[in-house]
Amino acid sequence: MTESHEGDHGVEQGAQRLAAIAETMKDAWARTIEDMRARADAYEEQGWAAITVAAGDTAPEHPDAGPAGRFGFVHVLPGDTASEIRETVEDGEFSEYDVFRATTSGRVFLVTELLDPDSRTVICVAGSYELRTVGPLVAAADEAGVCYTHLQTLDGTVVGSFEHEDYEKFVPQVESFRD
Repeated sequence: MTESHEGDHGVEQGAQRLAAIAETMKDAWARTIEDMRARADAYEEQGWAAITVAAGDTAPEHPDAGPAGRFGFVHVLPGDTASEIRETVEDGEFSEYDVFRATTSGRVFLVTELLDPDSRTVICVAGSYELRTVGPLVAAADEAGVCYTHLQTLDGTVVGSFEHEDYEKFVPQVESFRD
């Protein structure tokens, strides 16, 4: 009996494709972190206090998926930043926001700026989510007329929640996710 090596070429090509995608995602994440830090630096140069956090995970959550009908973009914070952000959120009123995003290979990389103009404090959150998962959240946001950003710890403890009326900023080509 002879061994067949015909499938080896396809396996090798698949592995190379996966490696290329992983490298693309790694580069996109690095650019997102750089952008977040540059934005925070710009605020600090203007006299603002800036906190930066790279979410360990980000997901669009629709009302049926999260706790008690909660919906929005959920960012899981690393433990070392959660207490600082909790204190900052408790001390301020983050009434403004902005979102900067890029899409690469079906994944959205974003920096969300949560701003408290009175205390001149900004929280910059870097996150990434799979674009194909956002449809149910878009439907919920369209129905409610708002969307939310939730910052939480790995165990689900909410550190802060923020309402956004212009939620289209979070989703590229938002119209393609509407019925």
